[in-house]
Amino acid sequence: MNRIDSAFARLKQARHKAFIPYLAAGVPGSDETVKLVLELEKLGADIVELGYPFSDPMADGVVNQAAANRALELGVDADVYFGMVRKIRAQSQIPLIAFSYLNPIFKFGFDAFARRAKAEGMDGILLVDMPVEEAGELKAICKREDLALIFLVAPTTTPERLNTVLQSATGFLYYISRTGITGERDSFQSDFETKLSAIKKASRLPVVVGFGISKPDQVRTVCSLTDGVVVGSALVRRTLENKPFPDILADIRALAAPLIAPTKETWN
Repeated sequence: MNRIDSAFARLKQARHKAFIPYLAAGVPGSDETVKLVLELEKLGADIVELGYPFSDPMADGVVNQAAANRALELGVDADVYFGMVRKIRAQSQIPLIAFSYLNPIFKFGFDAFARRAKAEGMDGILLVDMPVEEAGELKAICKREDLALIFLVAPTTTPERLNTVLQSATGFLYYISRTGITGERDSFQSDFETKLSAIKKASRLPVVVGFGISKPDQVRTVCSLTDGVVVGSALVRRTLENKPFPDILADIRALAAPLIAPTKETWN
């Protein structure tokens, strides 16, 4: 069983929800990224999304764009990226997802990227701008390599398109909490609960929610409706601060612990 599937099976049995942090791999440094992943796991993270940098991350807000640019400036290429994965995997079995965009993975080669991801110990791939209608080749490759192929759905996703996505998606379904780009928000859209409930009812896969989540009460709302939560920009913003790494790590702990706590409550 893929580590992602195992994680959700474990969480379901414990009546907990998944906490999934997103980090821009290589920011503030490669060794620091490894330490951040291991620290987040200690705090209770269940799965980690590692951002593979791209120069034009159009779905991301200012924070994640800045982090992608910083990673590229620091020389994060495939060798550096998979070097981090290898170091994490030497110390942890936490599920790891390659989170990126179509262009850099297409340039690398779907087959070559998936083979290397599997060999280094990754568990899934999420390409933000990969249309499900064009994903046949990558779907077959991921199936062969036992890598989850994760897709996004949005408030604008129609029931017909949701059905198409569910025919190809594995691992879990990532629901974007709002239209627009990533970034911290104070509240959900007015129709958030209604649309999320419909997605959850239709999905044969676990459903997690991301984009804009940065407060414990938002995490608790998501946990009451679905299977887990993704927190990205709020964490990434702290990795970009001009501070010594021990201070960044302390800030990450202070932010993450209250966000993780609701996911470890007992949920029906």
